[in-house]
Amino acid sequence: MLRWLSRHALGNNRVLPGDGEQVIGTGEPDSAVDALVARSAAALDSIAGWAEEEIDGLITALAAQIAAHADELAAATVAETGIGCVPDKADKNRFASLGVASSNAPEGLTEIAEPMGVILGLIPATNPVATLVFKALICIKARDALIASCHRDAAGAGAQTADLLRRVLARHGACVDLVQAAPRHPGRRATAALMRHPGVAMILATGGTAMVKAAYSSGTPAIGVGPGNAPAWVCADADVDKAARIVVASKGFDHGIICGSENNLIVDQSVRGSFTAALREAGAAVLNPADCDRLARAAFDERDGRLRRAVLGQAATAIAAQAGIAVPAGTRLLVAPLPRQAVPGPYGREKLAPILSLFTADGPDDGIGLCRQILGNGGQGHTAIIHTRSQRLPLSFARRMPVSRVLVNGPGAHGCIGLGNALTPSFTLGCGTHGRTSTTDNVTYTNLVNIKRVAHPLADASVLSRTGRSRREGSL
Repeated sequence: MLRWLSRHALGNNRVLPGDGEQVIGTGEPDSAVDALVARSAAALDSIAGWAEEEIDGLITALAAQIAAHADELAAATVAETGIGCVPDKADKNRFASLGVASSNAPEGLTEIAEPMGVILGLIPATNPVATLVFKALICIKARDALIASCHRDAAGAGAQTADLLRRVLARHGACVDLVQAAPRHPGRRATAALMRHPGVAMILATGGTAMVKAAYSSGTPAIGVGPGNAPAWVCADADVDKAARIVVASKGFDHGIICGSENNLIVDQSVRGSFTAALREAGAAVLNPADCDRLARAAFDERDGRLRRAVLGQAATAIAAQAGIAVPAGTRLLVAPLPRQAVPGPYGREKLAPILSLFTADGPDDGIGLCRQILGNGGQGHTAIIHTRSQRLPLSFARRMPVSRVLVNGPGAHGCIGLGNALTPSFTLGCGTHGRTSTTDNVTYTNLVNIKRVAHPLADASVLSRTGRSRREGSL
């Protein structure tokens, strides 16, 4: 945590006349993008000299504004995108605002920090309100300004969220341009111009793989995320009833669109029968082989195996109806028991829907091997989950998983973002080099400052002689 932040906004990242010509090496300047970045850069001065208590008060007010409109924004998001569950999105919006704000109280560190400047936040359609307010709070905590570029399918919800935040900024005497939303339909050219603009200091990229790669290749420093495909290992000694309730509540949350949620169950054969019975009791439909085939035809594109847009973030009952599968009313999750030969196929990949594959493991070594095989099929660096009563097994499991976060006896959807455990509350989850990203952190405001370190000479100047230089030769 940072003790204090520099009072000086970035000078080197100011947008000067003519800078727009450098935005795209072979393209034309984009005056709208130049103006957008210039407003953000100018807004930095409005809070550069604020005391920590003033910043914390502003962050609390911004969070309270979004929390007060959490239900309204959730309904607007689902209406616009057609993705997810309104009550669950409202819970996410409250956590992304109040939960993130309450985690930002600094104490104890002495590093000198400087704001980076203008941050470009790329916002996905799956969690537009929660991701935008989260990025706004951590940017302002770091004395940065945010330009939010929302996915076109959620641009309306993003603009509404930004407007609510800007009203609070105005009431607190801060420049409203500390939070800006890019034009609702900026197009690829404008997005590329923002990513390459010399006035943008950092890109926070939350979204699909192609977008994250574009951010990293833009020439601007970036923190991106990788896809999730979390394996959840239900060990022989697990509390199967509790594990089943957790899995259904987690993968069913917001219709399965949090990327760190359970995507594949690996269940020890000794508890498979009791666990599948517990899944049914908890509200899941465990499918037979014929229904697994029907679901595959409805859910995955036959050309490339990708999840169809028509099932993304939809209710389990709606997906079952599309597939022609009869399930009980109130079913929250569709579980597909499969042979391990199905791991390389679409069922073994990320599924941002309440669809969960189930594979059977023969003992601990086989269970860990299956988890590693699944992560090799997508999701390396993100999250893995274990359900066990053992005190020893989670650490052994963690050491063998190529992931950045390991959740023990907890829900993937909630746990990966830091809800209900000690992880930092975040909606931008790094995947480290395993996932071809630059950090393993649950990204927060400490990732958005430049740390300045002041060094003094050692008291024992004879250290110079140990480098092979005399005191006279090494004198300064």
